Amino acid sequence: MRLSDDALDEVRAEGFTVVEGFLSADELAQAREALWLHYPTPDQYFADPAAHARFGASQFAGVDEFPYKSWALNRLAFHPDLVDAAERYLGTSELQLYKVELWAKYSGAVNYDQPLHRDYGSHSLVVPRDEARYQQLTSFIFLSDVTEEDGPTRIVPYPRQRHVPYTPLYLEFGAMADDEVAVTGPAGALFMYRSDILHRGSNMTGTHRARFSILADYQVRGTTWGGKMAWPKQSPQRWAKLIPQCTVRERDLFGFPRPGDPYWNEQTLEGVADRYPGIDLTPYAQGEWGPSGGR
Repeated sequence: MRLSDDALDEVRAEGFTVVEGFLSADELAQAREALWLHYPTPDQYFADPAAHARFGASQFAGVDEFPYKSWALNRLAFHPDLVDAAERYLGTSELQLYKVELWAKYSGAVNYDQPLHRDYGSHSLVVPRDEARYQQLTSFIFLSDVTEEDGPTRIVPYPRQRHVPYTPLYLEFGAMADDEVAVTGPAGALFMYRSDILHRGSNMTGTHRARFSILADYQVRGTTWGGKMAWPKQSPQRWAKLIPQCTVRERDLFGFPRPGDPYWNEQTLEGVADRYPGIDLTPYAQGEWGPSGGR
């Protein structure tokens, strides 16, 4: 589902938006099925939580880093409507996809409660600036329903936090509780917010509840002071499967050298072809590039 201008205006004014029905029914079903390549199903987990003790190690023990074992999950990080929303919000097609995480939470595994904080602290070396060119967008695609019982993100709308300085990064537990809004929504919804917005994870209060989301974060390409992940450190085997499936534009979001970049010569074309069997390097050999046309 293409985000409306009103949804993007809500991010500008309130700091966040929630769009239900972002994924189609087929996209959601395929992504949910692929989850079980990485995580136990809720029935499997709650049948024997001790057998899945790793999820109790920390709040973030259920985070798996990109890329994943299924195209159905991988493509969500650069879903065309998500890329379109990031382009329109940031005002440029020069984008960098700088973080992707798959996150599973199971009730009772650990206390997921957090103090209010702003993500820019671990996404940037400097402080936020108001203009879109300098902002960072975080997105959650809900792969399960998120109700009040499922540990929803609690966020403080921007007008209620204007007076709060950027430092310290974390507020005391319970601060601004009366100003928080719980972000709930059905599976397939998109939750998008800016990295300068106060928010927090909350504990799961329901029994036998499981929550699954995929997170993808965007900034303007060339924002050297911002970022979260170094893509080359992730699984080379999974990249070998992913890269050939991507379009030129999708690879560009990860910082892959563009067609026409001086990097490309006879030696590198041959080497990259060997590293990524099945990749079509014709655009790179011909030097054809365009954010929308170089596909």
